[in-house]
Amino acid sequence: MGLKTNGMSKKDYYRILGVDKKATQEDIKKAYRRLAHQYHPDKGGEEAKFKEINEAYQVLSNQQKREQYDRFGTTFGTNQGFDFSGFGFDPNSFGGFNDFGNIFEDFFGFGGKRKSNQKGADISVDIEITFEEAAFGGQKEIKLHKYSVCDVCKGGGAQAGSELETCQTCQGSGQIRKNERSFLGVFSQIIICPECYGDGKKPKVKCRNCKGEGRIKDTSIISIKIPAGINDGEIIRLDGFGEAAARRGRSGDLYARIYIKPHRFFTRKKSDVFYELSLSYTQAVLGDKIEIPTLDGPVMLEIPQGINSGSKIKLKEKGAHFLDKTGRGDMFVVVKIETPKKLTAKQKKLIEELRKEGL
Repeated sequence: MGLKTNGMSKKDYYRILGVDKKATQEDIKKAYRRLAHQYHPDKGGEEAKFKEINEAYQVLSNQQKREQYDRFGTTFGTNQGFDFSGFGFDPNSFGGFNDFGNIFEDFFGFGGKRKSNQKGADISVDIEITFEEAAFGGQKEIKLHKYSVCDVCKGGGAQAGSELETCQTCQGSGQIRKNERSFLGVFSQIIICPECYGDGKKPKVKCRNCKGEGRIKDTSIISIKIPAGINDGEIIRLDGFGEAAARRGRSGDLYARIYIKPHRFFTRKKSDVFYELSLSYTQAVLGDKIEIPTLDGPVMLEIPQGINSGSKIKLKEKGAHFLDKTGRGDMFVVVKIETPKKLTAKQKKLIEELRKEGL
């Protein structure tokens, strides 16, 4: 926010948590909880941002630390080092918490002692469908090059017949403590063990097909059901069809954003379909019977005498299917009367006679 103390920039913890300086402790707690869920590394979040959020919460959730911060900022009156006494920080315990896991245990019921496999990455794709596919639904197959569960070890990471042994990296806990240094000092964070992926055990002999990871990169054919009545830009979510996670972790999700190709004849508003019909002056005056296209095929449409430009003729239940219920929308034929720009001498004479008749 541009504030400075003794020549050093002040880190804006209020901005980091997205709260006002007058925010209550409950406001701060809610903001932290929301952001922590969003940026937690176990959920695929950004680790650096997660640390920054925790730093901000450590200060603003404690009234004494918050008052010191509001008065002096993050430099605490010295350019030579950090004075943690005003904040009550022990750099080795990060303000009384043994690690960030304890914060999550307080908030969400899980934390430093939690064993958890990783989740695979989510995948987002764009799918283009026809106007008719959007109106009536259908199936679309897509080809994805992604991590899939190893079909040899079935995701376990072990060679056939190999036993599991305790992971020496984490001593069977599935987690390791990682020390980080920030401007506030050294603090600890509990992370999932990168060797056993949180299992606490690993195979004595790794699967030769996937090198013990439990997943391989290959090409998958995925069939996506397009619901009837879907709208342009809507997203279909397929649980578990994203990237496979390492060592029997939970697969990510697939998000398919739908784009509808423009139609040659029709436009659409929700479940109603619109078709613009051009009529000559004589057709509008005298009426006519014309074949027009619909989503169900061509039909004969009767044009009433004396129809005006801009009038709409409704064809009941000839539109797209409703998205969330049975039935269909309607089709509207929008009349456009074309006025001839060039006339023959005979046509001019006839129109002049009509004008004399008051038409």
